[in-house]
Amino acid sequence: MDIIYLRDLRVDAKIGVWEWERLVLQTLVIDLDFALDIGVASSTDDLKDTVDYKAISDRIMEFVSGSEFNLLEALGENLCRTLMEEFELPWLWLKINKLGVLSGVKDVGIIIERGAKT
Repeated sequence: MDIIYLRDLRVDAKIGVWEWERLVLQTLVIDLDFALDIGVASSTDDLKDTVDYKAISDRIMEFVSGSEFNLLEALGENLCRTLMEEFELPWLWLKINKLGVLSGVKDVGIIIERGAKT
């Protein structure tokens, strides 16, 4: 299985459990790896034989910017489920950073891995 990735995708979202967090948009930084057999696409050189990176990036931005989860855990799990179902991904690794939320800490976040690289 091959890996396709997106790095440093920045999306503003309403997320958090504290009242002040619910009043402002916060920038989340998202990294995504997903497994895909790119053999056919590498032979045909045709977008229809692979996953459109822009479509995945657009879907992440749409999902995250339209969400209002309290926890990164809930956002991450629901985003993983959405991407796996809509793009038929057998495996993915998702990292979401919530920048500047803790004093003295560069970022805080979660990493979720779902599925199997088969």
